[in-house]
Amino acid sequence: MKKQILIMLTLFTLIIPNANAQQNDVPIIDRDIFFGNPEISSGQLSPDGQWISFLKEYNGIMNIWVKKFDQPFDEARPLTNNERPLGGYSWTYDGTKILFVKDNKGDENYNIYAVNPNDKADEATGVPVSKNLTPMKDVTAQIYQASKKNPNELMVGINDRDKAWHDLYKLDISTGKLDLLYENNNRITSWNFDWDENPRLAYRTNEAGHSEIHRIDGDNKFTKIYETNLQEQAYAAGWNKDNTKMYLVSNKGDVNFSTLYTMDPQSQKIEKIESDPKNKVDFGGMFIDDNTREIIYTSYTYDKRERLWKDKKWEKMYNYLEKKFKGKEIGFASFTKDYKQMLISTSSDNSASDTYYFNWDTKKLIHQYTPRPRLKEVEQHLAKMEPVSYKSSDGLEIPGYLTVPVGVAKKNLPLVVLVHGGPKGPRDYWGYNPYAQILANRGYAVLQPNFRASGGYGKAFLNAGDREWGKKMQDDITWGVKHFIGNGIADKDRVAIMGGSYGGYATLAGLAFTPEVYTCGVDIVGPSNLFTLLESIPAYWESFRKSLYEMTGDPETEEGKKLITEASPLFSADKITKPLLIIQGANDPRVKQAESDQIVVSMRDSGKDVEYILADDEGHGFRKPNNNMAMWVSIEKFLAKHLGGRYQKDMSEDVEKRLGEITQDISKVVYKKLEKVAVAATLPALSDDLKASTNQYDVTIEVQGQNIPMQLTREVKKEGTQWVIKDASTSAIGNSEDVVYLENMTPVKRVITQGGQTFEINYTKDTISLTMMGKTKDMPVEGAYLTNGAGYDMLVARLPLADGYETSFYSLDVMSQKLNTMKLEVTGKENNQWKVVISNVENDKDSTTMLIDVDKKAASQIEQVVPAMGNAKITTKLK
Repeated sequence: MKKQILIMLTLFTLIIPNANAQQNDVPIIDRDIFFGNPEISSGQLSPDGQWISFLKEYNGIMNIWVKKFDQPFDEARPLTNNERPLGGYSWTYDGTKILFVKDNKGDENYNIYAVNPNDKADEATGVPVSKNLTPMKDVTAQIYQASKKNPNELMVGINDRDKAWHDLYKLDISTGKLDLLYENNNRITSWNFDWDENPRLAYRTNEAGHSEIHRIDGDNKFTKIYETNLQEQAYAAGWNKDNTKMYLVSNKGDVNFSTLYTMDPQSQKIEKIESDPKNKVDFGGMFIDDNTREIIYTSYTYDKRERLWKDKKWEKMYNYLEKKFKGKEIGFASFTKDYKQMLISTSSDNSASDTYYFNWDTKKLIHQYTPRPRLKEVEQHLAKMEPVSYKSSDGLEIPGYLTVPVGVAKKNLPLVVLVHGGPKGPRDYWGYNPYAQILANRGYAVLQPNFRASGGYGKAFLNAGDREWGKKMQDDITWGVKHFIGNGIADKDRVAIMGGSYGGYATLAGLAFTPEVYTCGVDIVGPSNLFTLLESIPAYWESFRKSLYEMTGDPETEEGKKLITEASPLFSADKITKPLLIIQGANDPRVKQAESDQIVVSMRDSGKDVEYILADDEGHGFRKPNNNMAMWVSIEKFLAKHLGGRYQKDMSEDVEKRLGEITQDISKVVYKKLEKVAVAATLPALSDDLKASTNQYDVTIEVQGQNIPMQLTREVKKEGTQWVIKDASTSAIGNSEDVVYLENMTPVKRVITQGGQTFEINYTKDTISLTMMGKTKDMPVEGAYLTNGAGYDMLVARLPLADGYETSFYSLDVMSQKLNTMKLEVTGKENNQWKVVISNVENDKDSTTMLIDVDKKAASQIEQVVPAMGNAKITTKLK
């Protein structure tokens, strides 16, 4: 399978004193024009053409809005009130629902939601209620197929049973009912459905990391029909008219540029359709008409994208639009079912984009909106993006793009090397790029190199980056700097390197391995230690763990360890001599906060110049407007200080406040290494001296600026030979019940009832079993364990608590279905109460602090931090 992320300010025209004098006729463009919320974006026609939906600011965040087709945009109404910008959304085929996914503060644990555009708004929120179709914690739900035959049905993947692999479900949108179709115990990564919406193909990653395509023969019978190794790629791009052949895109074997074929999955016969006629790039993509099932065009991306038309009628229509919008790139944004009505976008490298409605039959062309109208007002000050190329250290030709500031001579300029992420597969493209434009406006030339391992340039180019992190991949960037210094465009004493994700890594590598090349660097969510990067990848990345090892080196081999050590900037941090700005999201599941903490601590402790921006509500990159704007304030100021460019000094009060909150005092940054804790084989025998009782507790949940009060009643009673402890809570957000059964003070069963769902945990000597939604998951356990349910504190109170006492045990996190290793420490005693801290060894933010009353053998107060609830703080006090 193909692997594939306010306050309105006036235009600020003051020229900063240290700005490049040649740019005096070009105003400083307000950063809000580049990075503030667009007025309207991501417009879509409903399939029946009755509605236009789009994203627009609501309560400061881009949310989904909708209007009837013939209504003006100012009569639209909001449908969602999300606290984070959405990555996208889609209509069901009958136009009755809009679907979207969202996570929690950037943790990439996604649930699937649906909202009805006909529903009335809730008075409290101002929007209709969005229904969570997969209300589960710590899952990454995926939509595989939205049905056209039955628009109320989705095919989805959910990794609730096993975090590494997604089971296949049929989801009823109206009821939220999930029907399990396939329990994924066979390393299936995705599915492919034909025109009749039958599952025809399954993608699988085998134990060697190779990708397999399997034919589905019914009743979960799979036949492997195609396999590619770690250096190859293949995927099905669709089906022919009668579903007898799939369109296969592959670069298997001696094929360098990926090619389009047909393949009969029964006979496994393959026939070539086409590859790049210029023999320069990979097959780019294809557009198929859902009604005729014919290929409309294929495309290839050189410096710019080119389409090869297969349908003359479509080509004539496209040529008509090209004449209307000379010099613009035309994109198809949305269609009605019959393709007669559409939304199209027009754009270029140095202009604001526009969105138009177009009716094929009438040739009616109506402007709908300009996402950034304030950008259109300053178009004359936007810079051109020029395709360039140069040779790397081994002679490999490296393509890329150069953006030069408007109004300056192309000579002796400060240069920012802007490195894309990935690294394997993504690439930079020609077109409007806000990063390149703001940097050019501030006086910098911007180089965007498509280094080896970038996608689209053939298999040999793609794989040339394997095990070359920090080596030839870095040379591809370094030699670009040398090239533009050599031809007089760049000033050798004013060069910065900057990028996100892998681009952040390349920034650290550039400063560590070639410190003489750069003046400074800006690392955005970049890994510093490839060992800890590979150790911390999300469980659902298991399918391409071997591919990661192929890129970086295998940490389980001596050769791989050597490669990773050499490529990790952390181990060469002593060689970093130039200033560094580090930007990180605290909830990043890919490049975790520890990656930035490590390099900050290392540089600080050796007296190096390092600044640190850390947002507690972001993940892999900043998406919230205030965070993004605050990040750019820090970047502008940092680059101006070290390269001599200019920057916009003013900012809104909200941005200034947020910048203060996320700017870290580096003297207080701590890197806590993952502690290796050996779980005790058994815990000391606990005294069986419980007494029947009923107690009341006040509970407060502090989350996202809200304080939610709850009342909890604990009942302790004896039933036969077992003690039963029941915690029942009531609150405005619902009621819940947690019951624990103890035999000889050892947990044997726990039952949780919450939100209409029941979870049951059964404990034996060597197994903990969790049953939920009709499925049971058995987890072997070797060592001591405690239940963290009702009466948790009463069990802890019966341990031999004393100053300095420590122990460890396993505890089941029901939401993540994972056995966590917990470390218990007694940190002191006051007023006849032991202070006991219990923390998750793998996530120290997951912690519980108990004040254990020595006489009552129970907690008088419990404070718990729950990362799965957005780091909510739950305080429980005995009345």
